[in-house]
Amino acid sequence: MQYNLYDIQQADQTRKSSMQVIRRLAPLVGDEKNRLILAWITMLLNAVLTLVAPLLIGYTIDHDIQQHHMQGVWIKGWILLGMYILAWVCNYLQTLLMGVVGQEVLYKLRNQIFQKLQELPLAFFHQNQSGDLISRINSDTDKINQFISQSLMRFIGLIVTMVGAGIFLISVHPSLGLAALVPAAGIFIFTQLTSKWVKNKNAYSLRTTGGMSAEIQESLHNFKTIIAFNRRDYFRNRFETVNQQNYQAAIQAGVANNLLMPVYSLFSNMAQLIVLAYGIYLIATAHFTVGLLISFLVYVNRFYSPLQQIAALWSGFQTALAGWDRISYILSLESDLAVQPVTHRIETNYQLIFDKVSFSYDGKHEILHEVSFQLQKGKTYAFIGPTGGGKTTIASLIARLYDPVSGTIYLDGQDLRSYTSEIRTKKIGFILQDPFLFTGTIRENILYGNEKYVRYTEKELMRLLQEYGLDVLLDKFDEGLQTRITSAANVLSLGQKQLIAFIRAVLRHPEILILDEATANIDTVTEKQLETILNKLPETTTRILIAHRLNTIEHADEIFLVNAGEVKAAGSLQHALHMLMQEERKS
Repeated sequence: MQYNLYDIQQADQTRKSSMQVIRRLAPLVGDEKNRLILAWITMLLNAVLTLVAPLLIGYTIDHDIQQHHMQGVWIKGWILLGMYILAWVCNYLQTLLMGVVGQEVLYKLRNQIFQKLQELPLAFFHQNQSGDLISRINSDTDKINQFISQSLMRFIGLIVTMVGAGIFLISVHPSLGLAALVPAAGIFIFTQLTSKWVKNKNAYSLRTTGGMSAEIQESLHNFKTIIAFNRRDYFRNRFETVNQQNYQAAIQAGVANNLLMPVYSLFSNMAQLIVLAYGIYLIATAHFTVGLLISFLVYVNRFYSPLQQIAALWSGFQTALAGWDRISYILSLESDLAVQPVTHRIETNYQLIFDKVSFSYDGKHEILHEVSFQLQKGKTYAFIGPTGGGKTTIASLIARLYDPVSGTIYLDGQDLRSYTSEIRTKKIGFILQDPFLFTGTIRENILYGNEKYVRYTEKELMRLLQEYGLDVLLDKFDEGLQTRITSAANVLSLGQKQLIAFIRAVLRHPEILILDEATANIDTVTEKQLETILNKLPETTTRILIAHRLNTIEHADEIFLVNAGEVKAAGSLQHALHMLMQEERKS
């Protein structure tokens, strides 16, 4: 499965209606049932109070003001004031409740996305920009939060008010009510014609925002290189391009979002003119009263004013739907590195077996072609070859960062894919060429993912490091285990980071330890110390070395030459060098 986020997501968007997206969004608020019910009750009460008030005003005009019953006017006035205060309280409670619901949804949604990202394979992150993923976690989820907390219940309340006002219009005077609702048909048709266009414009704006975030992150991450080559102009030009693209997309989204408001206002004014003209005619023919006409005009306003407010909320609704499209696609992904059932085991004396393994990163260019070799437990193996030959790919396949396109990798006679990630990572340690460190102390970094020693005190941990001879490596750091590391780790050299990664891997006691150019940035003295530490590992530990420096591999039990998709046993170091020179002449 290829995890290409953009193409698949864009195709997926064209298949989804707004109602489909809403149905997928509904489970997020399922746990907030009690708050939603209370918010629903306050919203309905607010809508009822809003709808009853015009009738009371019309009745007061016809029966109290025109009859000069001032006491009745005062009584109705106090009743109206009480209704308006109660409506305000309901509106406040509704806003407060939905604000809490929105934050709960935001919290759960971000957790779901982050958990899903941790389940996805490395290939997903190689094929998609991290800046865009960050935009989805931060910006897109916040758009959904804003809609739920600020607009959702208000949106529903406006619809209830509008429907109620329409029912009152028809009930009070059917013919005048129908005449007042004619412009609403134009609004409905216009909304249906423009909804998809508005949503697409907002979706494109969100994508360009994600692209700009990705560009900024990439440029800042590589700013040292930009400075070294004095190519600030390149940085500026790249940013100007994505910024201009985002600007144009935001303008288009703004035009789309603000188009509904003036159109809705136009139809609302047309409805009021129809009611006023027709109502005056009915009064002149003694079929209507002044109080009812005033009530009717208020109900027309109650019907069309929510439409205008919905027009303002509609853009947020479409933005939330577009954001949910982008989020729900990630949540729908499934890893293609799932644990497979144990179908069979093979009887073998070898610890690791590659059986006709082929691999390609993009499905087009084959990196390994039907590679087969066997590794015995407790021995040291070296893989050498030209850059791009497939050495790191082999290491990545052993650690199951990827799965073969074809063929099988066996670990202790069992398909590597049948091991859970917990068991596999305990069995296999991997020191990367460019190790990653987390913000925190060296102690926190070397114990990352190691539950066995996480509760050790400082003294207990130091005794453990001395036992493995790892304590000498801490001499490179002024504050020892408590040395602080920033997220960028600029205070440490690449060699120092590799030392920390080395300690982290050795403390896990792996059965297989892979070192991918792990000593490439370390001085000769420290490299000797590392060699001494490796020699202290249990005799059953299998070492896999990927290196270009000959002194790193001279004591290997067996050397393999990796080139052009093939792996060949090279025997001694001299024979391996001879084979490597022959391969270089061929290329």
